[in-house]
Amino acid sequence: METGTSIDKNGYEGIKNGSWFSQFRNGYNPWMARYVYGLIFLLANLLAWALRDYGQGALTEMRKFKNCKEGGECLGTEGVLRVSLGCFLFYFIMFLSTVGTSKTQSSRDKWHSGWWFAKLFMWLGLTIFPFLLPSSIIQLYGEIAHFGAGVFLLIQLISIISFITWLNECFQAQKDAERCHVHVMLLATTAYTVCILGVILMYIWYVPDPSCLLNIFFITWTLFLIQLMTSISLHPKINAGFLTPALMGLYVVFICWCAIRSEPVGETCNRKAEGSSRTDWLTIISFVVALVAMVIATFSTGVDSQCFQFRKDENHEEDAIPYGYGFFHFVFATGAMYFAMLLVGWNIHHSMKKWTIDVGWTSTWVRIVNEWLAVGVYIWMLVAPMVLKSRQTT
Repeated sequence: METGTSIDKNGYEGIKNGSWFSQFRNGYNPWMARYVYGLIFLLANLLAWALRDYGQGALTEMRKFKNCKEGGECLGTEGVLRVSLGCFLFYFIMFLSTVGTSKTQSSRDKWHSGWWFAKLFMWLGLTIFPFLLPSSIIQLYGEIAHFGAGVFLLIQLISIISFITWLNECFQAQKDAERCHVHVMLLATTAYTVCILGVILMYIWYVPDPSCLLNIFFITWTLFLIQLMTSISLHPKINAGFLTPALMGLYVVFICWCAIRSEPVGETCNRKAEGSSRTDWLTIISFVVALVAMVIATFSTGVDSQCFQFRKDENHEEDAIPYGYGFFHFVFATGAMYFAMLLVGWNIHHSMKKWTIDVGWTSTWVRIVNEWLAVGVYIWMLVAPMVLKSRQTT
């Protein structure tokens, strides 16, 4: 029988506002649950990385699985895909069993927030299960994972833009407008300064020669997109202010930097990649930071279901769940596909070097397209109210 005690309605608020210890001490509560699911996701990431980089040590054990063909097809890229498939199945089952949950103290709420021993055994079983499957099924999953990872990037993109617009609305609130005006201008100025500095550094680091036309195009186009977002945001009919385009500028500069850094080692236009081709402490730290950042991004996106609700619920009931359980698990399911694509460089037919993540021309173009899509979505969010209003009046 699962351990843990049921919590009454009044106890939920106390647990939410209490310490981490009080949250983990109680078996059935959604605030503790999200951290446990995040930890499971992190363990899956680490297992996939270990099989990719250091799986040769497990070669003898892998031979016990008949579909591993002397262990080779359960290591490297296929090892990552098999772990990713197990992780995806776990969160997709959780998605199917919790989607539509609206009330605390319901059976699905308790399933989401408790029954940890049962779910631990389920996760272990689903992690082992893909190693029993033939290579053809794993390759098929790898192709499907490209689409699932794209869905994750789109969800994350909308979540980030929604947060930026929400932050701007908070600053522009009538009661805080006068007091926060200086803070908004200071924050926007700082953001634009960092954007310009980032563009200059990218020109210095990644355009060592005039023949690096592709990098010149990536960086220059990013600068143009920042100018475009600012111009549209400051248009009299939109008047969205300086802050949102400045923060979006930071985001697209960061994506552009990540895209260029994803170019394969050995490219003459990527001196930073050449300098990091050997495994040293800086490379290891960069890899660990990237891995943890991806887990945090998945976690934060998963709990942000409000930005995907077309109709906001004004009357929030006392026994309503604190976040969308189904959406939370769906994000983690697509995140399982996303971490697989990062660890194999979005190419399931080639192997990656140790301590590398998201490297290759496919990774570069995925990030560049993601940058352009981010700008497109942001601009549409600015002009959509004006366009829809004009259509209604005609």
